[in-house]
Formats: sequence, structure tokens, C-alpha cells
Amino acid sequence: MIRVAESLELSLRERNDLLLAAGYAPVYAESRLDDRTLLPVQNALKRILGGYLPYPAVVVRPYGELVAANAAIGLLIEGAADDLLEPPVNLLRLSLHPGGLADRVVNLAQWGRHVVESLRSQSLRSPDPRLDELITELESYIPDVNSGPDHLGFAVPRRLRTDRGELGLITTLTSFATATDVTVAELQLEAFLPADDASAEILRRAQRDQKNEDPLSRALSEWK
Repeated sequence: MIRVAESLELSLRERNDLLLAAGYAPVYAESRLDDRTLLPVQNALKRILGGYLPYPAVVVRPYGELVAANAAIGLLIEGAADDLLEPPVNLLRLSLHPGGLADRVVNLAQWGRHVVESLRSQSLRSPDPRLDELITELESYIPDVNSGPDHLGFAVPRRLRTDRGELGLITTLTSFATATDVTVAELQLEAFLPADDASAEILRRAQRDQKNEDPLSRALSEWK
């Protein structure tokens, strides 16, 4: 059964479900994020988050739930409604909601469609009613867009207005490919890298001018 699950490229959670359906016990543990057994993972992610500075980086769970962030995230979430910043923060909702970052995203239609289509591809690989509900919600925030022949669905930089100037950001995703714990396997580290020199300089200046760590960023950096 495990070999079949591997061949189907099922997630560890799906492999456990398959084993249970076949009458076997799950073989992959699912630990709490604050479990001492995951301390090496916690420390590694904290070091990586710090290493991305002055560029924003976050750790998220499935469905966009924010777990941790470095101090640079403050520049991205400035002006967001307080209720969207109450834990558990959903980074996807925060990014596209009218009360979140939507009004500051210059290319909201194109970038939002890129986000939704990525989630839809994930849903096709691993059907999940909760994910489908989230996709429906996020779609309601996105303006209609006609994708022309020059549309690059696989690489859509986000253009974000800030008090320091307009940022162009490219997103990268990192995961634990060799994880044997469901919790760890479902974590993703998302980094927002500058798409141009001007954006890089804005982020560097923001880091230099930051006297103290933003309270929200510090709160988000605590493991849940």
C-alpha cells in the first residue's frame, strides 16, 4: 500500500488515509509544531527566515495559514484591517481581501488569478472540499481579467504599492521533500524576493530604518 501511495505521489496525510481505508494503522506521525521532536525543524526554519532579511519570508500551513514570519513582513501587511491580522492569519485571504492588501496590489487581477489557478491545480491533484471553499472565496475578491497571448501564468510578479515606493515581488516556495512527519511535510516556506533593483533597495532601506522589530511580526514568529 505504501508503494502504491508513493507511485501515486500522494501526500503523507493521504497515505495515512489510504492505509486506514485498507485496514492498516497510519505509519506517518503528525506532531504538534511546538513538539520537542520538531525542535530541529523549528530552529532551521527560524534561521532560514532570518537569513532572507531584508526580504520578507513566511512559513505557512495548508490553506494559507500563517505560522511564522520574519520582521520584513511588516512592510507588506501595512494598512491591513485588524480582523485579518488576528491569529490564525490566513495569508491568502490577507493578500486578496479588500480589507487586506488588495487595494495596494497594482496587478490584482493578474496576480490574483495566478494564485487561484495554482490552488485549483492543487485541488485537482488532491481533492479537498475545504480548499474548494477557499478558492471560491478568493475568486470573489479578484477582478475579471482576459489573459492575452503574452500572459505568463507560471511567473507573475506582484506589484505592491507601499509608503516607500512600488515593490515588484517574485514568490519562491520551499518544502521538506524528505519529511516523514505529516506536519513538517505540509509546511511551506514562502519568500518574497525583489523583481528589480529598485524593489531590492526599498527593502534594504526598510530594514536599515527599522529600529525595533514590529510587534505583529514578533507575534507571528511564535510557533503555534
